[in-house]
Amino acid sequence: MFVSLMLLNGESCPSEGTEAFCAYNPLTGKALTNWYPVSPWSEVEFAIKSAARAFEKVKTWPGERFAEFLDAYATEIEDRADRLVEAAHEETGYPVSPRLKDVELPRTTNQLRLAANAARTGSWKRPIIDTASNIRSEFGSLGPVVVFGPNNFPFAFNGISGGDFAAAIAAGNPVIAKAHPSHPTTTAIFAEAALAALEKTSMPAGFVQLIFQMDYEDGEKLVSHPLIGATAFTGSRHGGLVLKAAADKAGKPIYLELSSINPIFILEGALAERGDALADEFVVSCLMGTGQFCTNPGMVILPKSKLAEEFVQKVTEKFHNAPAGALLAENVKSNFLSGIKQLQQAGAELLTGGGVAEGEGYRCQNTLFKVSGSEFLSNAERLQAEAFGNESLLVIADDVKQMVEIAAALEGNLTGCLYTETTGKDDAVYDQIAPVLRQKVGRLLNDKMPTGVAVVPSMNHGGPYPSTGHPGFTSVGIPASITRFAMLQCYDNVRPHRLPSALQDKNPTGEMWRLVDGNWTQADVGK
Repeated sequence: MFVSLMLLNGESCPSEGTEAFCAYNPLTGKALTNWYPVSPWSEVEFAIKSAARAFEKVKTWPGERFAEFLDAYATEIEDRADRLVEAAHEETGYPVSPRLKDVELPRTTNQLRLAANAARTGSWKRPIIDTASNIRSEFGSLGPVVVFGPNNFPFAFNGISGGDFAAAIAAGNPVIAKAHPSHPTTTAIFAEAALAALEKTSMPAGFVQLIFQMDYEDGEKLVSHPLIGATAFTGSRHGGLVLKAAADKAGKPIYLELSSINPIFILEGALAERGDALADEFVVSCLMGTGQFCTNPGMVILPKSKLAEEFVQKVTEKFHNAPAGALLAENVKSNFLSGIKQLQQAGAELLTGGGVAEGEGYRCQNTLFKVSGSEFLSNAERLQAEAFGNESLLVIADDVKQMVEIAAALEGNLTGCLYTETTGKDDAVYDQIAPVLRQKVGRLLNDKMPTGVAVVPSMNHGGPYPSTGHPGFTSVGIPASITRFAMLQCYDNVRPHRLPSALQDKNPTGEMWRLVDGNWTQADVGK
């Protein structure tokens, strides 16, 4: 049995641990041949200390150095595109094209290059100069960052290649990546590419490291270690909150993406205008990737009417007739079955699905539930629990007043959407629901399913708890996502030649905010 090498302190090296694990092919349920180490605490601690030494070397480096690494890394990834796609297909069951090759891998390299540009320009630093008080501030590097990647995005959210990784590096921080056990071979190829880029750009040993697996207790020790600057975690609510408790106790920042049902309100005018098209749009969005998206629409709220009944019937038929895709792992399947059982116990009426689907691998039937608005309000906490996978809940509200009450009863979500009639007939109802929903979601959509997450500066992929651990941050959207891994550094009456370049009066790097005579102005002083 070959146990794969880790990336520690600038080298590919074997683990001293005695335990190992392998991944499984979700399409067949069969074990894959490569094995990966479970690291003992001594290796985790070695990685922490190595990252801390690297940080001491790079913390005064210009952003250009980190940009060079990110650009080189993106190129190394593209050179390994075929191997990465093949490995990810085997480990996740996702289709080679378009999902992996044409969508997620280009998104990943694009994120890295966007982060490189932010590092190069320093746009994330947000320099502020207050001339009256001679106080100046900007964001700066924080220290070693730990990134836990999820199971559902083997490229774009991977601990060693995804958005959290890119943001942490752009801020000048070393990264200790924790691989997800569902796709270790994919992650190992990324580590190979990262090592090549590190060597080509002369980065210090320990700047990027990879640990495949560790004990849960060691994960808690890792995120709370005195030398760690911050942690990013994408995954289950339970796992994230355990890590958060440990990090909070030690006073360490941790940014979590946990759970979201992404409610969709379809108003009466929209149903009358294009109900059939909305049924098709919803089913495609909900069952895409077997529902394994953090922005999967897990709840639809409809006004009680004949049109709503027709919508429910159409969606039920489409769920029943659509093939059941593969879930990512055995534990995803078991958690999904447990989740839909809990929804039934909470009073949800099963319309279709609810069990294991035929075929090889980890498959469950496309599952659809229905409740009345009154039933939902009487048991809102249990009925909006996420069942991660190909499932959704239809809520039939008595009237507009009850739709507003449902919006008010929602937990925090990444997204929320309202579908309205195109000529304005639903505007009055929209104006009642939207302000309530606005406070419950990070991203408010109109007439658009939430599944896609554009990698643009204006994107917010965050939201109130329990969608994330903090409503003020995003994991997608550069430069905003970078400041999670930064500290605000203030300089009070510091002599001009000792200031960082962005805070000097003759700053060559670009835009900054100035407080002059009590007024804020933004000026490009480099021009």
